[in-house]
Amino acid sequence: MSNEEIVLNTFKDAAIALKAGDVAEISGLDKKEVDKIIKKLKKEDKLESPKRCYYQPK
Repeated sequence: MSNEEIVLNTFKDAAIALKAGDVAEISGLDKKEVDKIIKKLKKEDKLESPKRCYYQPK
């Protein structure tokens, strides 16, 4: 499973909006890597931000 899939699945499993740091802690990935993946997933329109610095799947 790619890091991108891990991050997306972490968001889907959470049921609440998460910060990048929360995703890094849950998934075990580096926070900088999570930040890059979140930015990419937002560009691909797979994530939305209900409030500043929090993200959830669309």
